[in-house]
Amino acid sequence: MSDTTLADLPAGTAAVVHRFTTSRPSLTRLRELGLTPGTAVRVTRRAPLGEPIEIDLRGSRIAMRNADAAYVVVTRLD
Repeated sequence: MSDTTLADLPAGTAAVVHRFTTSRPSLTRLRELGLTPGTAVRVTRRAPLGEPIEIDLRGSRIAMRNADAAYVVVTRLD
């Protein structure tokens, strides 16, 4: 297991949210949707140009920009 950011994960990879490196307003909305430390997530797919990414979060699918995903530190579940 290793720490990386959500933006670095390829499609199909599962991880657990570890922490956020900033408190940007866009991340506040994602936290309200359930993206909190300790939560399991899976990158389900990426757009053809790599952005946005779609994550599976607590049974919901959420699209997010790589710029925001780069602030979410996760631990890969390999």
